[in-house]
Amino acid sequence: MNIKKKSALVLSAATVMLGLYTGAAAQQIEKPLKKNTATTFAIVVDQETYNKAKQEINAYKSALEKQGLGTYIVSHQWTKPEEIKVVLQKLYSDKNRLEGAVLIGDIPIPMVMDAQRLTSAYKFDQARFGFRAAVPSDRFYDDFNLKLNFIKQDSLKAGNFYYSLAPESAPEIHPDIYTARIKAPAIKGKDKYELIRTYLSKVVAEKEQQNRLNHLMVYSGMGYASESQTAWASEQVALREQLPQLFRAGSSAKFVNSRMQGDLKQRLLTEVQREDLDLAIFHQHGESDVQVISGYPNVSFPQPSIENVRRYLRNKIQAANRKKQDVAETKKRFQATLGVPMAWMDDALTDSVVLADSLFEANGNIMMEDVDKIRSNVRMLILDNCYNGSFHKDDYMSGHYVFGSGKTIVAMANSINVLQDVWTTELIGLLQHGVRAGNWFKEQAYLETHLIGDPTFAFTAEGNTDYNELIVNKDGSDPVWKQLLKTGDADLQALALTKIFYAQGAASSSLLKDVYYSAADASTRMQAWKLLSTLNNADFKAVLKDALTDPYEYLRRRSANMAGDFGTDDLVPALVASGIEDWASKRVAYNSGNSMSFMNADLVIAQLQEYLKKPEFAGNTDIQRLIKRQEGTREKVLKEGKVMEDKKAVAKERAFDVNMLRTYTYHELVPQAIAIAADAAEDHKLRLAAVEALGWFPYSYQKDKIVALCDQLIADKNSTAQLREEAMRTKTYLLHFSAEKYQTVAKK
Repeated sequence: MNIKKKSALVLSAATVMLGLYTGAAAQQIEKPLKKNTATTFAIVVDQETYNKAKQEINAYKSALEKQGLGTYIVSHQWTKPEEIKVVLQKLYSDKNRLEGAVLIGDIPIPMVMDAQRLTSAYKFDQARFGFRAAVPSDRFYDDFNLKLNFIKQDSLKAGNFYYSLAPESAPEIHPDIYTARIKAPAIKGKDKYELIRTYLSKVVAEKEQQNRLNHLMVYSGMGYASESQTAWASEQVALREQLPQLFRAGSSAKFVNSRMQGDLKQRLLTEVQREDLDLAIFHQHGESDVQVISGYPNVSFPQPSIENVRRYLRNKIQAANRKKQDVAETKKRFQATLGVPMAWMDDALTDSVVLADSLFEANGNIMMEDVDKIRSNVRMLILDNCYNGSFHKDDYMSGHYVFGSGKTIVAMANSINVLQDVWTTELIGLLQHGVRAGNWFKEQAYLETHLIGDPTFAFTAEGNTDYNELIVNKDGSDPVWKQLLKTGDADLQALALTKIFYAQGAASSSLLKDVYYSAADASTRMQAWKLLSTLNNADFKAVLKDALTDPYEYLRRRSANMAGDFGTDDLVPALVASGIEDWASKRVAYNSGNSMSFMNADLVIAQLQEYLKKPEFAGNTDIQRLIKRQEGTREKVLKEGKVMEDKKAVAKERAFDVNMLRTYTYHELVPQAIAIAADAAEDHKLRLAAVEALGWFPYSYQKDKIVALCDQLIADKNSTAQLREEAMRTKTYLLHFSAEKYQTVAKK
């Protein structure tokens, strides 16, 4: 038989029509050539990209099937996200379960509204900014439990589709499959189809390599985690437990922070070019086009300290000049407020100085064009910062690493801003066991978190067990997970806890508590803490109190935050102790101080004063500062409460105080917010804002009162549909964090 004809027949036999039509063309689904694989995978691509990169996409499919992953190619001229989701759900329900998908080319972008509680930190005022507050998120495609109601297609960016989280939707992120984007950034002089073709060829070549995870680099940038040295050191200890092979002869683990001297930008760019570098983690601030590396030098001698101050002053004066403000008045103001001589500002607008300052500023950031000039070879990159994964824009930072000329295959990045205290290294130890990036990612995902590149990327496994198949096909009732609890591997134990929790729900509470108190490894204890926090029961309350003194800094940091979320008096002594005695842990002390603001102010002050009576703390200025801060908070809460109660107060002030509760959860102000929401005579927008703000109190001792309000609004025939929906959304979220919710749970 003619070879060309034979290939055509095979391809024709492997191509089926799903029966979903948009216009004249149907979606084309090319089935796996390899049958009965343990799991399957889908390549979803737009028709134009498929036409222009068919050879490379088919080669990618072949490489995946060679690795034992049955692969579909789903192509179409997509007109809306629903077309894709229906296909993925159907493939997921098949006997050979779909484990993940990659979205190649111009794939519709879901923009999600009314779901900020499903992000790590996003609190953009949706009422004020409208669709600008939407979150670009592929959870639309991979989390089948999320119910998202269509709003509209963007009139200018036709690829963007807006959705609202349904009031009755599951208020959590728990992807059924993993997804990733292969979307070329706008690299100057490069055609997007050429970039995709070249990238896929790189992926196929990498799949031929045997590469264990044995070289790591971690960078903690300016301002990250309050630049806490304890946080920096504690992460190293945890990673040694999670990835022990990195600390053996022949391997390497390099930890860098912004306080180190020298040209950090150049050194970091050198690091990612290393041929042997497997994994790099960047903890830092960022934007869609920049990674913030460092600020002014960390110095102590007089002359360099003076130069830092002068550089700061010049920056302010140059900014005033650009804005056409009065430069002379700006100088006088700084001279008066900072007590600096005028001579320190005389050269601020000198051309050579402006240029030098500009170069200095640029050297503190990694820009997209910097990445284009190098060969980034780190195979997997975690960009733990804001906006570097803004794939909804034409150009975005993470894309330049992935689509560059080096060997970088996959990056995890965020489409919007992200919380500094996110647990970026959760289950990271699974990667050493050959777990695919996508299967690891499923437990990492927030609404904003995304993989850019090939989600099937995996390091060569240390052993023979196929953990990918276990993750996809074995639920928590399978005996394998209890067996894994007996291993000495920190993250295999953590994975087993997660699976058992999803199967047993509240029935796993005592196990989680026991593991917290018995586990030697930090990440295993952290996983038990995290799962217990969802149950929000007596076991968790006991663990929370003790976790404030856990050896793992990150666990103490999270617990300090969580104590403020509860706001109960019984946590005050432990929280105050954390704020005072854990002084060496800058980020923990910072979080403890913040949480004290949400507690009973009189009780906090009394506890602080008790410390001052102890000889070792007598005259302690940090404690005195905390007392003053608490006194100020007490006055602030009293003042804001009166404003919220006063219907004659300025409307903007009342609205500001209500919206403030989304970020500053003052439990004492909950009754005032409830009163506004319940009063039919109040402004409708203000009532909506109050109901939405009350949804940020899932652990509050006032929670029952909030739920009762929601029930009242839902039952009230005079409530508007919008008010009823917001009340339902708030109630659903609050009740999610309770043991009752998980009494009969059986997830996946």
